[in-house]
Amino acid sequence: MRRVLSWPELVPSVLLVFAFVAGIFLSPYFLDYRYLLQNTTLYAETGLMVVGMTLVIVAGEIDLSVASALALVACLCGKLSAGASVPVVVIAGLVMGALLGAFNGVLVAYAKLPSFLVTLGTLAFFRGIAQALVGSEGVHLPSRLVGVDTLYLPYPVPMTLVLVVVVALAFGAVLHRTIYGRWLYATGSNESAAKFSAIPTERMKFSVFVISGLLAGLGGVLMDSRLGVARYDHAKGFELDVITATVLGGASIYGGKGSMLGAILAFFLIYFVKTGLMLANVLPEYQLAAVGTLLIVAVGANILTRRG
Repeated sequence: MRRVLSWPELVPSVLLVFAFVAGIFLSPYFLDYRYLLQNTTLYAETGLMVVGMTLVIVAGEIDLSVASALALVACLCGKLSAGASVPVVVIAGLVMGALLGAFNGVLVAYAKLPSFLVTLGTLAFFRGIAQALVGSEGVHLPSRLVGVDTLYLPYPVPMTLVLVVVVALAFGAVLHRTIYGRWLYATGSNESAAKFSAIPTERMKFSVFVISGLLAGLGGVLMDSRLGVARYDHAKGFELDVITATVLGGASIYGGKGSMLGAILAFFLIYFVKTGLMLANVLPEYQLAAVGTLLIVAVGANILTRRG
């Protein structure tokens, strides 16, 4: 029983069941599985950023700039889209996202600056550049780049949901089944001890910021395609959902602990909570309050677990 209670996936799993049952009571439309599946396209970018954030927090760091990096990549791709093919735009988005992550990684891993302060600064910096690029109106994308949310494999399972699951499985395998993952846990648990064990801690921390930026870049490409327009305010406020899902999924805010499965379960928990409240016509401010409450619960559980 003690072992079961220590599972990082336990809390998000239990809360996920409660959220699902509550959603049924809030609205009869919540049981429409086609709607639930199709609506996940609205949250695919968040799911991708959750995967990257899990690696960052396991390494003992934080990335507050992921949503701003997504917006900047989306705006850069919007500028590029007029004369570029779909593969070129996608590859460019991935490369630009990785470069933004590398910028954070250099400052944190090699310049030894606190990740909280660095990414708090780049949160504003990236979004400011995005606004300077496209202005308040944004950039409309050509039709060939629009419509990723209409792709299904098979119907009614959206391609974007499949992409999130595949990415989570891939990086989950890396985190839990490879030496890279073991080094990552060691770096987040005790960086000094990891160094004495010949683990390249600087490279480990740099790499997780690159991966986080890469997945944010992919999210920027998806959001462009889903909305058909690149705007500087894309994903504004998504940092809250991403960090809440990661911490609620079992990742320790102190580093060295985390579960990719738990993070994805928590991501779906947030999805069910927001969808249920939306179907019940609950105002967005109260939805935000609900997610904030989940974050407080997650941090409190984190601290209690650490003390225990």
